[in-house]
Amino acid sequence: MTQSIVVQVGQCGNQVGCRFWDLALREHAHVNQMGIYDEALSSFFRNVDQRGADSTGGKINALKARLYLCACLQAVLVDMEEGVLGEILQGPLRSLFSSTQLISDVSGSGNNWAVGHHTYGLAYREQIVDQVRKAAEHCDCLQCFFLIHSMGGGTGSGLGTFVLKLLEDEFPEVYRIVTSVYPTAEDDVITSPYNSVLAMKELTEHADCVLPVDNQSLVDIVGKIQHMSNTGKPGCTIKKDCTIISGQGGVVKVEKPFDAMNNIVANLLLNITSSARFEGSLNMDLNEIAMNLVPFPRLHYLLPSLTPLYTLADVSVPPRRLDQMFSDAFSKEHQLIKADPKHNLYLACALMLRGNVQLSDLRRNIERLKPTLPFVAWNQEGWKTSLCSVPPVCHSHSLLALANNTCVKSTFFELRERFVKLYRRKAHLHHYLGVDGMELAGFSEALSSISALIEEYTHLESPLMPNAPRLTIAT
Repeated sequence: MTQSIVVQVGQCGNQVGCRFWDLALREHAHVNQMGIYDEALSSFFRNVDQRGADSTGGKINALKARLYLCACLQAVLVDMEEGVLGEILQGPLRSLFSSTQLISDVSGSGNNWAVGHHTYGLAYREQIVDQVRKAAEHCDCLQCFFLIHSMGGGTGSGLGTFVLKLLEDEFPEVYRIVTSVYPTAEDDVITSPYNSVLAMKELTEHADCVLPVDNQSLVDIVGKIQHMSNTGKPGCTIKKDCTIISGQGGVVKVEKPFDAMNNIVANLLLNITSSARFEGSLNMDLNEIAMNLVPFPRLHYLLPSLTPLYTLADVSVPPRRLDQMFSDAFSKEHQLIKADPKHNLYLACALMLRGNVQLSDLRRNIERLKPTLPFVAWNQEGWKTSLCSVPPVCHSHSLLALANNTCVKSTFFELRERFVKLYRRKAHLHHYLGVDGMELAGFSEALSSISALIEEYTHLESPLMPNAPRLTIAT
């Protein structure tokens, strides 16, 4: 049995993460109605007895999440009063988490990457390492770390990337898969371009795989789902207080502005971990994602697209045909980041399916789509596939596509432009340079890092010898 540890950092990371735990519990309850602690549950949950000791079999006593929670120290986009961690410990998932897993502070990062990375990182380094080691000790075979955080605020970007480096130092052989939520151009946090570009340097150097999600795509997706429910067409409705538009069953009982967006990201995590949690005829090891989709170490940013975009029975719409779902997965409407992959190059692509899907269906649709998808010449067969037999609750099947495509450079280019606009005027720099450990060189290094990353993607699209013949081996 293999296990994974989830690391949640900042307000966004904790809200998305807790939404994932809530939906995962619902899935397992639907599949495992006998209440038996099985291998599927063991990948992300521990079964503990009344004394708190691990119980490896039999009936479920009490489930504990295999996670480490880093506190939300400062609200980024949502006005917080008591903090997300306080809400978690008072909410419906409180029994899932132990208070010893939570590390918190009261003063906040002030939307400042340097405070999160240098001040809180150094202050809580030993405590963080100790808690991660304890979580790892409960794993028979630690497969990977999942880090969930946002890029625009101070805690998610600063402390989040500090924890990422710690994971690399302490567990260099364990893969680190990161889900990063990027801010919009109209973000409320004026310093979000600084925070995001400074965090990008750390992600490029210390992550094995990054799943970028941008807030604008999430806003558009939620808007489309809500529009769908208002069309008046028979069967197109969204249930009141359902998981797609409210926090019921998640972090808190009161609906908040970003609950619907968090649910979309949680659904991404639900699908990417399905092979680890359930049986399948062609299950994919989580480590295979980075191993097969990242041909160059720094170019590990994967474009996620998902169909259906909602979970459980939240949205009642006519079911999509299987072939149509494959087409949807490669359309802009189902991407979690604003980009145009069909006008850029694919380095590799993974298709993770759930439900009653045959291998022949998978192969047929790949052959159908291949002529429309521009792959690099040296990796025309760069497909990785997965078939998990357990579909999402109340759906017949689902599909998650993860594409390593050069189109992500457009997102990084726009982020760099916003960074440069602030940096040229030296705006707000004094807030960062007043933090111990932060130097002006850190900004120029971060700018150079993201520029080099953009150039590497651009170089792949402009080969020096586009018509060079294939090399042959002399015999």
